Amino acid sequence: MPNPSFATASCSVQTVLREYLSSGTLIEVVYRDSAGQVCLVHDVIRDLFSRAGQDFLLLGRGTMLPFDHVITIDGQLISDSSG
Repeated sequence: MPNPSFATASCSVQTVLREYLSSGTLIEVVYRDSAGQVCLVHDVIRDLFSRAGQDFLLLGRGTMLPFDHVITIDGQLISDSSG
């Protein structure tokens, strides 16, 4: 079962992400890394983009996250990354 991507995220999630991007607000991001470990960082969103059909968040410190690995942003559930 495919995970939701930025392109299929609800309008409210897209709006919130774009607001964080434009404001430079520090946010809490919980995500799964490539090894499947849950990680938590506090950073800003530097960019939102698509590459090779996959959507990404680029954080201020240079961390590039596939959107389907993001679990929550500031406590708001983004995707079901349980498996």
